[in-house]
Amino acid sequence: MKDRIIIALDTDSYQEATMLVDLLPDAVIFKIGLQAFLKFGTPIIDYLKSKNKKVFLDLKFKDIPNTIYGAIKSCLKFSPFMTTIHLSGGGEMIQQAVEAARDEPNLTVLGVTVLTSLSDEDLMETGMALSTEEVVLKLCDLGIRNGVKGLVCSPREVESIRNKFGRDIILVTPGIRPVWSARGDQKRVFTPRMAIEKGSDYLVIGRPITKSNNPRDAFKKILEEIQK
Repeated sequence: MKDRIIIALDTDSYQEATMLVDLLPDAVIFKIGLQAFLKFGTPIIDYLKSKNKKVFLDLKFKDIPNTIYGAIKSCLKFSPFMTTIHLSGGGEMIQQAVEAARDEPNLTVLGVTVLTSLSDEDLMETGMALSTEEVVLKLCDLGIRNGVKGLVCSPREVESIRNKFGRDIILVTPGIRPVWSARGDQKRVFTPRMAIEKGSDYLVIGRPITKSNNPRDAFKKILEEIQK
């Protein structure tokens, strides 16, 4: 189960990031998002590699198709385990991202559906008349038709995605909050155990572990919660 938890390294300092990696020897996958990548760049990725960790490079690319092709090609030098694109970029953009990743067979390009910080009301503000779940399912269909093998979605949509698209697609779910942690800015959340039971393959967990007084104990506590 420890191979299915992704630690989000959204920290303010390189020292804090490396300390967390050292405090979590049993964790396998670490997510480098925009904050960490822009602040620390290559050194934090090199550090993770030196510790034999897998890198989830979560930069959520979205641009014109040609630019996205170049962006995915450029990130291959980091040998990431996973990277992300916004499915709302359209079918041609998705195809270009998938094509650019073909030279790295161990890389999974994940399609981001709707951010877990967004609600139905938030989508309405952007001009979308569909519910969150309806938008997610439409984006999943678009992504799968254009070659993605994995999706990023709220745990609340996992069951609907499984029912419609089956077990072959990889589902990565942020918005995971153990019962003992604060919800923060996440709106569509599940506990780790609930997400796994619904069909999530990987759980992205940040603050409940990284902001804990004892990250190692928090990680262990989450594993125990899932395995009960």
